[in-house]
Parts: sequence; structure tokens; C-alpha cells
Amino acid sequence: MGHRLNLRMYAEEYERDEGRFAMIATARSLGATLLERIGNTPLLRLERLTAHLPGVQILGKAEWANPGGSVKDRAAAAIVTDAERRGLLEFHSRSGRSLLDATSGNTGIAYAMLGAALGFPVTLCVPSNVSPERKQILSAYGAEVVWTDPADGSDGAIRKARALMAAEPERYFYADQYGNEQNWKAHYRTTANEIWQQTEGQVTHFIAGLGTSGTFMGTTRRLRELSPALRCISMQPDSAFNGLEGLKHMATAIVPPIYDPTLADVNIFMETERAYAMAKELGRNDGLLVGVSAAGAVAAALEIAEQEARAGREAVIVTVLSDSADKYLSERFWREG
Repeated sequence: MGHRLNLRMYAEEYERDEGRFAMIATARSLGATLLERIGNTPLLRLERLTAHLPGVQILGKAEWANPGGSVKDRAAAAIVTDAERRGLLEFHSRSGRSLLDATSGNTGIAYAMLGAALGFPVTLCVPSNVSPERKQILSAYGAEVVWTDPADGSDGAIRKARALMAAEPERYFYADQYGNEQNWKAHYRTTANEIWQQTEGQVTHFIAGLGTSGTFMGTTRRLRELSPALRCISMQPDSAFNGLEGLKHMATAIVPPIYDPTLADVNIFMETERAYAMAKELGRNDGLLVGVSAAGAVAAALEIAEQEARAGREAVIVTVLSDSADKYLSERFWREG
């Protein structure tokens, strides 16, 4: 009798499980795709930096929370999805056109990640003096890399990409991050609106470094629509030869077609040594390991914060922490001083 009862209970439990598994099988997809993970990054409060400045806050967008580890995921995703919509790039087809672009590292990493996930080949022109970590990441994603003369910087990589495109136009989709309107539009649609929501509309100053200039251009345009009185400050290296990877000294570089110098209220020229010092300070005193350009942006934000405090004004200053220190830890400055 007990044996038959156990069998019946087992059968009833099996039927319940079957029904539950059937419901799971027909449920909507769970989790997030790679593209869905891009954006909505945290806004960090850098309290220690402004402890001596009453009424002033510095906040940083932690862009290393993107799946590719940097702010460049936003522009790369916008460029790639736009190209696919227009038939210039084919997903899940390794025999189709290869995405081609020049990069100093982070955009290339984003392209390589997307190419691996969405199934299209990627060819990148990169200065050969980028950090070893960046080289390893590009290799891990399986991108084809054409190394260019480090003395020519990102401009040399741009010229090489243009030459490859001119020689074999049928082989490549030239993404041209420096001139692609989707670059700045990605930040107009996402970064700016996130900042506005995360600060509850209280942001008074926005600061970003200039490389392609897409982050600054797009975010500034949208924030100005939301708050015309908002002050927007751009930051760039103080000379052509600098250690701020990914940023351009506009006076001596090939100026990106998407760059509009009239948008900035103020431009701050950043010394490499000052950015290095801030990177080490944030790591040792705030527990934040940020990349060198991100550290330069924080140094610029602190400069503005001190100006506002001296003038007796309250301020909510937001900057972009474009990436973490993961790709720069091999650099010597961390061990100096």
C-alpha cells in the first residue's frame, strides 16, 4: 500500500514539474544582451576631493561599468547598429565586409568585442605604443590589428585606415569614429539624459576630455537643451606629445570633423604629470583606480570646483571617468613617487 502511495505521489510531482518546465520554456528571454548592458553607468560622488569646498560636489560617471570597460562602448554600439541598419555591415557573417577604423585603444576594444558577439570581422589601425594590456585585449577578441608608427600617434593610425579603405573599398566598412555623426549622437541620446536623471536636474557644470570629441559634443548639446545656463568645459592635453592616451591636442592634430570648438565655455589644457598625480591620488586615497584621461578629467573638475568655491557659489560638477586603470597598470608612473 505504501509503495503504491509513493508511486502516485511521485507521478503527481512529475506532472507538476512538467507543467512548470513548460512555462519556463515559453517565458520571455531572461538576463541582458551585450548591447543592453551598454550605458546606465553609476554616478560616483568624489566626496574627499571637495571636503574643503562647502556647497560643491564632484560626480564622475563610472564608464568602466560598460561591458567593454570604457565610455567608447556607447559610440561603437551606435556606429555598428546604424551601419547594420543601412546595410553597410552584416551581422553573423564572417565573409562580409570588415569594420575598419583607427583607434588608440578603447574604441577598438569596443569594436572588437561587438564584432566577436555579433559576428562580423574587425580590422583596426592602432599606434604600436598603446599599453600591453590593450594589445592583449584586442588579441583576445580576435581583431585584426595593423600597427602604426607610435611617433605619428592617432593621426598616423587615421591616415593608415584611410589608405586601406582607398586601396580596397569593397572589403571594408570604414566606421570613421572621428567623423561619424553616430558618435556624438550616442551621448546625446544616453550619457546626457543619464546625467540629468542621476543629478535630478541639479548639474551645473559638465567636463569631458577631447579625443574624437564625441562624448563632449553630444552630452553638451543635450544638457544645454535641458539647462541653457549649464557650463560646459572641455579638457585636452597641453601639448602634442603627452601621456593622455586617447585625447588630442587639437591645435596640432587632425581635427575630428564632428568637433565644434564653439560649444565649450572653457577649455582646460592638462599636463600629463598632473593627470598622473591625480590617478595615484584617487587610487591611494579614494580606492578608485581610473585611467589617465579620467584622472585628467577629475583634475579639471577639481580646478573648476575650487574656482566656484572661491566665488562663493554652490556647484554640482559632473565629469566622465572614461575607463578604469586596468589597461594602464603596466605604466611606470604608478611606481614612481
